[in-house]
Amino acid sequence: MGYDLVLIGGRVIDPSQGIDKVTKVAFANGRVAAIGDDVETGGAADVRDVSGYIVSPGLIDLHTHVYWGGTSLGIDAEEFCRMSGVTTSVDTGSAGPGNFMGFRKHVIERSQVRILAYLHVSFAGIYAFSHNVMVGESEEMRLMAPLDAVEVADANRDLIVGIKVRVGRHASGTSGLEPLKIALQVADQVNMPLMAHIDHPPPSYEEVLDLLRPGDILTHSFRPFPNAPIDGRGKIKPAVLRARERGVIFDIGHGKGSFAFKTARAMLANGFEPDVISSDVHTLCIQGPAFDQVTTLSKFLCLGMPLDRVIAASTVNAAKALQREELGTLKVGAVGDATILSIREGSFDYVDVKGEHLIGDKRIVSEGVVVGGKWWHPQTVGAFKAKELA
Repeated sequence: MGYDLVLIGGRVIDPSQGIDKVTKVAFANGRVAAIGDDVETGGAADVRDVSGYIVSPGLIDLHTHVYWGGTSLGIDAEEFCRMSGVTTSVDTGSAGPGNFMGFRKHVIERSQVRILAYLHVSFAGIYAFSHNVMVGESEEMRLMAPLDAVEVADANRDLIVGIKVRVGRHASGTSGLEPLKIALQVADQVNMPLMAHIDHPPPSYEEVLDLLRPGDILTHSFRPFPNAPIDGRGKIKPAVLRARERGVIFDIGHGKGSFAFKTARAMLANGFEPDVISSDVHTLCIQGPAFDQVTTLSKFLCLGMPLDRVIAASTVNAAKALQREELGTLKVGAVGDATILSIREGSFDYVDVKGEHLIGDKRIVSEGVVVGGKWWHPQTVGAFKAKELA
């Protein structure tokens, strides 16, 4: 059969299928068409020799801010894709019901890479997040817009995957848990998961967790003290274990202030890996300490998390959290997205939000992406072209 694209020679790591071997992957009509050693390259419109590289399902970054030009924290999703190998950027509450349609028309629909979104329960989303102005949108209860949020989420189910709320001293001030309770009502009404941000108390980490339902997501889950998931003796708090047992999803959401090596070491030492690894990339952390998705993944690789589970945390696990299981996999018939990665060895300086440095011996690097079954990496469009085919 004539495929649109065939990748040959690469080490395919697809945790959704338990695959870790050198083999071929073919794409046609925007989807994965075949995978295996017997894939024929004759008649394919494009063949790329990716020998020596890793082929993973297209990376999903579950926590980004890509409402470029519409909010002060938004970055460009396509530029981020080229840099970080992300084929699906999930915007987490940059827009609320009052401005989501602008996000949809002017950014999402024009993007060549996939953008999905959590809709903020606050009317204008995260509207005042910059170096010079920082106002917690959940602090102003008059901005909570449950009726509007239900209407907009219902009308945009093709793009909206859940409801977002931010609580904590910086995000909700003295409003405490009330914005979370309102957001949970919205999520229940539209039958969608909720993603909850947490920062400094109040409310406490435990209070937030105790309200979350199976399938809901706690982002910034490996944050530093205060409101860390561990106690002063390095033990996991009982509320964290109870929440995982009932199906709450733990997402990293690195960002500007929400990931600490100390917390991560303790969590991993206790056998508690994150369900999802995400960058929370935005204008205030894209130059550090988060930088991008592959840097965030690299930190966990250097902390001792196995490579296949690191990849799973940005592919199949993220897709399950989104309830979009056609993503994050190279199963035949799935969306035709893939990321080409390399693992470079050396001495690499990583930093967390507290300023602690970790010198790691590995770095995950994005070398190219496939989007919708076609090679999409303008910076290296000539790379990986097969020289001769039998």
